[in-house]
Amino acid sequence: MTARSPVAHGHTRLHRHAFVGALALVVLAAACAGEGTKPPVARQTAADSAQQVLFGMRTVMAEKGILRGELLADTAYVFDENTRYELRGIDAVFNSASGTKSGDMRADRGRYDLRLGVVEGYGNVEVNSVDGRRLTTSHLRYDQGRDEISSDSAFVLIDADRRQSGIGFRTDPNLTRFQVHRQSRATGTVVVPIQ
Repeated sequence: MTARSPVAHGHTRLHRHAFVGALALVVLAAACAGEGTKPPVARQTAADSAQQVLFGMRTVMAEKGILRGELLADTAYVFDENTRYELRGIDAVFNSASGTKSGDMRADRGRYDLRLGVVEGYGNVEVNSVDGRRLTTSHLRYDQGRDEISSDSAFVLIDADRRQSGIGFRTDPNLTRFQVHRQSRATGTVVVPIQ
């Protein structure tokens, strides 16, 4: 049996460590030299550029002195010198010209433009009339001046004696004067599409 010299064994271990270290430097140098490698850039969010951030926002919607409703949001990001609000978790109440409630809306997110008097809802939008009608869509726009809800998106309208779906509509917040752009399916009383 041949005995190994402690010096030779230590020398082999030294070569092995030197080889592993050199290999690590080569891999690191190759990774750093790759073309097109860019450092990660953080995405800018609404909270980063907002002039204000409001939690539990509540405001009234008025048109020429007439209370058109109330708008609530879990979070509001304020822009353009307090004239545009980007909203998360929206609840809105719509009032008729006489001040009585005509309907309400819920949406995942939205926008309120004070200059235009327009509220928009995006994502799981639902409008409920005081008479029990329900409208669901992915996007809608409420115009305070016209007291009108409209959209170019797909929708479903459910009433006691009818259910209809289509693409695009125009209606009042109580969902009584309902006009359809393009009807796709209806049961019960049919609403005539807009010509």
